[in-house]
Amino acid sequence: MFALALRSLRRRAGAFTATFLAIFLGAAILMAFASLLDTSLGKGVPSANRETLVTMANVVGGWGLLIVIFAVASTLTLSVRQRGTELALLKSIGATPAQIRRMIVGESAVVAVIAAASAIPLALLAGHGLFAMLVDTHQIAPNVEYTFGPIAISMGLGITFVAATAAAMLAARRATRVRAAEAMIEATTEPGRMTKKRIATACVFLALGVYLAVLTVTAMRGKATDAMSTAGSADGLAAIGFALLGPALIRKVIAIAAVPLERLGGASGHLAVENLRRRSDQMATALMPIILFTGISIGTLCMQSTENAVTAAAGVAKTADQKNIETLNLVVIAMIALFAAIMLINTLVAATTHRRREFGQQRLAGATPVQVLRVVALESTVLTATGVLFGAAASLFTSIAYSSARADTLLPDSGVGIFLGMVALAVVLTFTASIGTARRTIRTPAIDAVAA
Repeated sequence: MFALALRSLRRRAGAFTATFLAIFLGAAILMAFASLLDTSLGKGVPSANRETLVTMANVVGGWGLLIVIFAVASTLTLSVRQRGTELALLKSIGATPAQIRRMIVGESAVVAVIAAASAIPLALLAGHGLFAMLVDTHQIAPNVEYTFGPIAISMGLGITFVAATAAAMLAARRATRVRAAEAMIEATTEPGRMTKKRIATACVFLALGVYLAVLTVTAMRGKATDAMSTAGSADGLAAIGFALLGPALIRKVIAIAAVPLERLGGASGHLAVENLRRRSDQMATALMPIILFTGISIGTLCMQSTENAVTAAAGVAKTADQKNIETLNLVVIAMIALFAAIMLINTLVAATTHRRREFGQQRLAGATPVQVLRVVALESTVLTATGVLFGAAASLFTSIAYSSARADTLLPDSGVGIFLGMVALAVVLTFTASIGTARRTIRTPAIDAVAA
């Protein structure tokens, strides 16, 4: 089966692009921040600088690790689900579930090794740029030498490999639990309910977000920037919880928006509603980066805005620790925003490209290219609205908690501006990726698309 996995990779290289990019970018992020640990172990590094490097690596790198694992798992799950017909055919000709699992895990392992190794040059550049920023902001002494060493490489290669193969095992297990005939049916439909394990995991993340928010408002009240240690993680945990509930959230939103969409969009609106209902699991994969992007970005920026306002109102200059914390927050936002944006585009491109045959069938049934694009636009509208809505809800776990603990107010003054800015960026990314890909996809003649 490993030989079959290699042949599958050669013949279907384009289909593994989304998985490759997720692992490539994830490995680059992990190695860039892990290189700060290599640097902290260098000779002559002052203790204060060592503490800054370790803190930056652990806090930002830890969040990066969690988001990377989540993103890789989602991308691999989407990839396996899109191959439902192929896996069902393998079962029908005698392949055992164990053989199919070995094939899927073997493919993921090869992609993980290649992607992680290819990310080393980018990680070196990113890590050096991050270190230079710390030097330029006077948080690291100029005589400290940057090091990209064994810690960065081992963490980048090891963690991404383990994450990719573990995610592949979970996705393969789900794909091989049913018999061949049932698998053929599942290849064209989606399960109506999420698993109990997924729901339980989502509830755990949401509960942790609530716990940190409450802890911030109570135990951390009056403790200045120390409250960021609890408030800063609340929005991320809540965003992951909402993202795990993605299929259910999409179904709930479409149940509310179905009538307006069908009235305003006509036939295109009706088709968009049906597609969202049938493809809620696939749509949830694209929903994940929108929720993470809006939730963590809005929450962290509002938290930093509150801190800046409190400092300005007190009429005092920022201390070195406050500058370090502000830099840390901005780096977190930059990392998450970049990774989530790329993952959003990556996921939407992969999901939309996979619908080439569906678009061809619609056009053969009489739909015009404009109508097909209108369907995709309506789907993107619902997807963006859902992601922004629950991303904003996740951000409240941090913004309200920190504002209450630090400034005795519920929301920061600049909260609306930050929200609108993040929403605008999410809209641009979603529509550019989905409409742009759909436009390129329907250039293929309909008969060729169906026959492919």
